[in-house]
Amino acid sequence: MATILIVDDERLICDLLRAVLGRQGHEVITASNGREGLELFKQHKPRFTLLDLRMPEMNGIEVLKHIRAIDPKAAVMILTAWGSDALEQQARQLGVMDFLSKGLALDVLVAAMERALPKTVKAAAAPAASLTAAPAAPAAPAAEAAPVAMDSILVVDDEPPICELLQRFLSLRGYRVRAANDGPQALAAVEQEVPQLLVLDMNMPGMNGVEVLRKLRAKKYAGGVILLTTGQDDKLLQEALDLGSVDVMGKPVDLERLALAIQVGCILTEQQGGGSGRKK
Repeated sequence: MATILIVDDERLICDLLRAVLGRQGHEVITASNGREGLELFKQHKPRFTLLDLRMPEMNGIEVLKHIRAIDPKAAVMILTAWGSDALEQQARQLGVMDFLSKGLALDVLVAAMERALPKTVKAAAAPAASLTAAPAAPAAPAAEAAPVAMDSILVVDDEPPICELLQRFLSLRGYRVRAANDGPQALAAVEQEVPQLLVLDMNMPGMNGVEVLRKLRAKKYAGGVILLTTGQDDKLLQEALDLGSVDVMGKPVDLERLALAIQVGCILTEQQGGGSGRKK
């Protein structure tokens, strides 16, 4: 098992990589800014560090310079949504192993990180992974009976064009997607089949998204929820977070960010034993 430090100001990126790499037996620690990342680097001495290039206050290059002063041989990769030849050259001069794009598919990004881990770490990780996997096996029957249909998403929005757009986009990514146009329809759809994840408009007439989520949680719905909003009602936003939403996103929807949030939500519900099953 390797200790991996991820430094990125996007919480979703940190959550997603922590969930995926953690399932492979690695200990993953995360920081949301450069200063926090440096403190964690000093405390934990990770075998591998993944740095976001663009962060407020202290960017990835600055963090890398400090890391090199602490450990000239530390294994580091840079993660970025965009960069420049000058920055890449600067990072390579500081001994960075590679640049990874945030636009890469998750499996490609994780595979690149796995290849970069020192062979000694891989060798140590293999038995650790098998040891932790063995006790986890009995946990599978803990999920309730009935057929489980993972990667099932319910899109709830009172604007049909948005439902259609999200249905097409998510279906092309391999999800099984249904749609509802208001709160009562959404509750009925969940009664019929429990989705692994909901994409839920917060600002619907009649019954808003937070009311729908509150009713679902009262019925012990344990799946992931991503809320979409056009407003900035702090009270509603806080209640949505208190009710365990994966993320709250503004409209118009950033489809790539939504896809990332859905990956996080699906992974988290799988870890917690959530999922979806057809009700009998």
